[in-house]
Amino acid sequence: MYFLKRIAFIVPLLLLISFLAFLLLKLAPGGPFDQERAPASEAIRKNIEAKYHLNEPTWKQYLRYLGLMWERDVASGELQRVNGGLIVGDFGPSYKYRDHSVNDIIAQALPVSLTLGLLAFVFVQCVGIPLGFYTAVRRGQLGDHVGSFFAVLVVCIPALVVAPVLITLFAIKWQWFPPALWGTPWHVVLPVVALGLFFAGKVARLMREGLLNTLQSEFITTARAKGLSEAKILWKHAFRLAVLPVVSYSGPLLADLLTGSFVVEAAFQIPGIGVFMVNSMLNRDYPMTVGLVILYAVLLLVLNLVVDFSYSLLDPRVRYD
Repeated sequence: MYFLKRIAFIVPLLLLISFLAFLLLKLAPGGPFDQERAPASEAIRKNIEAKYHLNEPTWKQYLRYLGLMWERDVASGELQRVNGGLIVGDFGPSYKYRDHSVNDIIAQALPVSLTLGLLAFVFVQCVGIPLGFYTAVRRGQLGDHVGSFFAVLVVCIPALVVAPVLITLFAIKWQWFPPALWGTPWHVVLPVVALGLFFAGKVARLMREGLLNTLQSEFITTARAKGLSEAKILWKHAFRLAVLPVVSYSGPLLADLLTGSFVVEAAFQIPGIGVFMVNSMLNRDYPMTVGLVILYAVLLLVLNLVVDFSYSLLDPRVRYD
């Protein structure tokens, strides 16, 4: 019942998000066709705005975007719903990329961002969880100090700095990997590392804190009193609870990796969602921006739902009614 309520809540929440995104874009100064350069540009701009219904009131534009706009047919005189709209999964035309719809661009760019984000997610977990586990087990020792310093260091350095450093060292100086573009497994390595290092440091710190707190629990003391080996205590009992903070963070983490990689995509010239998101915001491409915001919201809501379900499987104390 709990998860059914969560699923039912997604639709009105997405409507609210789309409305706020649409309204904020309309309130921002400037328009999508203010930079048109051509003879009689003012007249051309007005014609283009009329073509995309930008001369209508904001509430009408939003209803048209949703697909809830009715107009009277010239031939029959009957009211008919305007074709397309968000209710049928149509995000509309792009103002900047006029030969493509928003759906076309998402279909083209989303697989690239999904591949980059999922590989970065695997990298983050494979680096962050073992590092956090190791530093917690070696608490107060040299390994703890070195590992904790590394985790703090990578959290303090954004991808905006990491990406050029990786390109300079591994692509230009040593020529181990290609410096940009997308297409082969070798093109994936540097972007994945650049995107994932920051989050790997956060996961390592979450894992370390979770394991240290778990090791101070009474059931761990009881397990040691019963004579269980330290390895069995760590792997069978402590790890399962210690990893729960990482599991809770995995939903927002994956959503950030999937749609928040525009810096890395720009640095490595990767044709993903992030690049189109930045360009659409700079160019006031309303349908593109709102469509990508909704896409991000869907990913975040669905992934958080999956994480909550996984949380209940890992921790038997958690039950959703």
